[in-house]
Amino acid sequence: MNHPKKSFLAGAAASAAGLLYSSVAMADDAAEAAAPTLNSGDTAWLLVSSAFVLMMTIPGLALFYGGMVRKKNVLSIMMQSFAITAVVTVLWMVVGYSLAFTEGTPVIGGLSKAMLTGILPTTLSGTVPEILFAMFQMTFAIITPALITGAFADRMKFSAMLWFTVLWVLIVYIPICHSVWATGGFLFDAGVLDFAGGTVVHINAGIAGLVACIVIGKRQGYGVDNMAPHNLTLSVIGAALLWVGWFGFNAGSALTAGGLAATAMMTTQVATAAAAVAWMLVEWGVRGKPSVLGIISGAVGGLVAITPAAGFVTPTGALLIGLISGVVCFWGATWLKHALGYDDSLDAFGVHGVGGIVGALLTGVFAAESINGKAGLLEGNAAQFGLQVYGVGVTIVWCAIATFIILKVLDMVIGLRVSPEEEREGLDLTQHGESVH
Repeated sequence: MNHPKKSFLAGAAASAAGLLYSSVAMADDAAEAAAPTLNSGDTAWLLVSSAFVLMMTIPGLALFYGGMVRKKNVLSIMMQSFAITAVVTVLWMVVGYSLAFTEGTPVIGGLSKAMLTGILPTTLSGTVPEILFAMFQMTFAIITPALITGAFADRMKFSAMLWFTVLWVLIVYIPICHSVWATGGFLFDAGVLDFAGGTVVHINAGIAGLVACIVIGKRQGYGVDNMAPHNLTLSVIGAALLWVGWFGFNAGSALTAGGLAATAMMTTQVATAAAAVAWMLVEWGVRGKPSVLGIISGAVGGLVAITPAAGFVTPTGALLIGLISGVVCFWGATWLKHALGYDDSLDAFGVHGVGGIVGALLTGVFAAESINGKAGLLEGNAAQFGLQVYGVGVTIVWCAIATFIILKVLDMVIGLRVSPEEEREGLDLTQHGESVH
């Protein structure tokens, strides 16, 4: 017969052991749940998004810009997009990703992942492979300097453009990227909102383009010679590729294949269409006819403006951002350019700079807490609008000063501009020895 006291002690010990085992098991389950795990849906979406964003530069931007220049410079501007894609890919792999997205200072990261060291197929960034996140971010780094080329089209030496691209990505793009998007970046920690690149890509590129076209000077014959686009068919195809590719840009920036990505896709579509309609109607009223160049420029302006807001606003907010940006970008690409007298060849500043500023500021107005937990001015959070002003201001100042210094140094060392004779002959022949017949 078992002794009652011994039976009680044995039962208590068993219960304690069971509780201990359960506690350990629960702790293990919690640790496993907390550890990041690969999500195949998120990974598949980011693979597609990376290809979409690359498509935005080649062939999208190459065609968009290629159709807008004169025939003697079409190969030159397309070559610039293609060469930038190759050069920035190498630069990003060697040091760019590490400097942008590893721990370091509030302005720039470190070199712990230079050459993508230590990033294995099993290394995760959230729910996707880190190597894929690095690839996705690479495509953003590629298109940003490519956008700048529209401002100085028809007149910059190819060698100077290559050196400018390398130095600008290292000195301007990467610090802004780290500051806005990396944990520990001072704008990120301050709470500045930029879902997919309003400050990092578009204000950055637009301001750099404005500085570049002023420093380099106007094209030969500007205001006198006919500089109309030589083939708007190419530009329409390019704009269409940009529109479609932009879903990778914005919806891909959710980094997950879920409701936030779907929301960003819808807000992108709505804002783009609204901006295209707004530009078309304003131009129709002002000039008597709606132009093809106008409607595609308006669409790109809408794409730019919704970029920082895509994952923070409702479709209604996106509609208003699109309508506002279409009108303001028309003003920037027409009245403002002529009033100030700079030669922004393909309206890199008028569309990307102006559109990026409008979009970044309006993110602070229309951000809806129900979408991504961030409220804007319309929901009583005036501080967020102030943060957006701060982020825009920092980006403008840093980009303008650094870009000016880079250009001036390059001009002293190798020269920025082709000779007047080479410019009149065209950059296709003088820089690349080829021409379109």
